[in-house]
Amino acid sequence: LRRRAAGEKVQLLQQVFNGVAQGCIYGLVAIGFVLIYKATETISFAQGELMMLGAFLGLVLITVLGFPYWLAIPSALAAMVAFGFLVERVAISPLLGEPTFSIVMLTLSIGYVARGVVLMIPGLGTELQALPVPYRDQSVAVGGLVMGVERLVVLAATAVLCLLLFLMFRFTRIGIAMQAASQSQAAAYYMGIPVRRLNGLVWGMAAGVAALAGLLLAPIVMIDANMGFIGLKAFPAAVVGGMASLPGAVVGGITIGVIESLAGYTLPEGFKDIAAYVVVLIMLMIRPSGLFGGQFRKKV
Repeated sequence: LRRRAAGEKVQLLQQVFNGVAQGCIYGLVAIGFVLIYKATETISFAQGELMMLGAFLGLVLITVLGFPYWLAIPSALAAMVAFGFLVERVAISPLLGEPTFSIVMLTLSIGYVARGVVLMIPGLGTELQALPVPYRDQSVAVGGLVMGVERLVVLAATAVLCLLLFLMFRFTRIGIAMQAASQSQAAAYYMGIPVRRLNGLVWGMAAGVAALAGLLLAPIVMIDANMGFIGLKAFPAAVVGGMASLPGAVVGGITIGVIESLAGYTLPEGFKDIAAYVVVLIMLMIRPSGLFGGQFRKKV
């Protein structure tokens, strides 16, 4: 009985670890939702597809162009940041001042177009692809707990990114300007802050963070054109954490990931797929602003 109880405990810890790693992926995509919402008070439903594009771009750089892994990853991230900036300049900026619904529908259209373009590429979008990484299929055992290096890299990368974002928003002029613009774009504009350029930078950052999530997820699962649907789980993570809170996005993602993993382990088949939305419904009933939403107020 003791061995059985110990084995069940290890299995439970294994599910929690896997859920935290998956939740970090949700959190990274959710950070993009929060960045854009804080800057423009709208929601981009193209985040999942930007994650998918980042994964495919990394794959092309490594397998087709022959980039080494250490060069392919930052190159893919830089390219996706530039792509996000370009999308904002070309498609989003002309719609500023229009109803929010128009921008939301535009981001949905961008996502569908991105998925369709990838599916039209022969031998790439129609087949499952594996991202070659130097740490693939490696693991670290601690007691009876087996931690895949792919998931450990996800945890480490998420922690580093959160630290960098904290330092940027706390100590850099760009970060402080972004915070000012998120409080009031009109006031920031009259104070001489280049709001339009900041909006482009925010969309670029959101695309880069989404691409990072895709590149981190790719070694764990196979890359395909439909992996962008993970954005449907990342949006609940942003809602749970609070749409105005970057730390909340990560905490919400981890919450969704752990609950989803435990639901798949302890409950009948099918509950895992709806766990994220059940959590959102409960959160909206008891705390509509999210876990961290109540801590933020606009300053005038």
